[in-house]
Amino acid sequence: MLAVGAAGTASACNISEFTAAASCTGDKGVITVTDKDSSGTPATVTVFLQSNGSEKEIGSQVVKGTGEGATITFEENWAPNATYRIHVKTDKYNVDEDIKGGVTTPATACATEKPTEKPTPSATPTSPAPSTPAESAKPSASTSTSAAPAPANSASPAGDSNLAETGADSNTGLFAGIAAALVVAGGGVVFALRKRGGAKA
Repeated sequence: MLAVGAAGTASACNISEFTAAASCTGDKGVITVTDKDSSGTPATVTVFLQSNGSEKEIGSQVVKGTGEGATITFEENWAPNATYRIHVKTDKYNVDEDIKGGVTTPATACATEKPTEKPTPSATPTSPAPSTPAESAKPSASTSTSAAPAPANSASPAGDSNLAETGADSNTGLFAGIAAALVVAGGGVVFALRKRGGAKA
């Protein structure tokens, strides 16, 4: 009978089986309570913020412990070095007390992780980079317009010295064509005169 009684108390829910901690999930603060109660006794856990001699209830949840530990989470945007009281109550085994020591939050708030998001604006300077290639495309258009003055050189045959040095090739073809036309015309005249001479004879 004594052995059975000892076994019963060993598996009973006890306040020493509850632990609590303050941590961060991303940039949000949380308070977690873990219940390592192999008996699986349901327990109501209530979290209170203590400040300047007063208390503010943060929330209340029911947890059913396991041998490995069952954890419940309270979302709380806690301030650094804040103190929380964690109260546990069960209908069975008459547990109705606080976790010893409660919870004191870390000296650094979770919100300090937000500045790491600021480097994202650095992605915006990369957008001007694509605009510069577009601008480099514009100079190509200007070069094409600069190519347009080339016909001006062809219009500059008025300057004989420039023509003799650079543009002679293009005019040579023109002169050759005119000469050929004159030769053909002269040949035609000679042929016509011969025909007339033959007719008079």
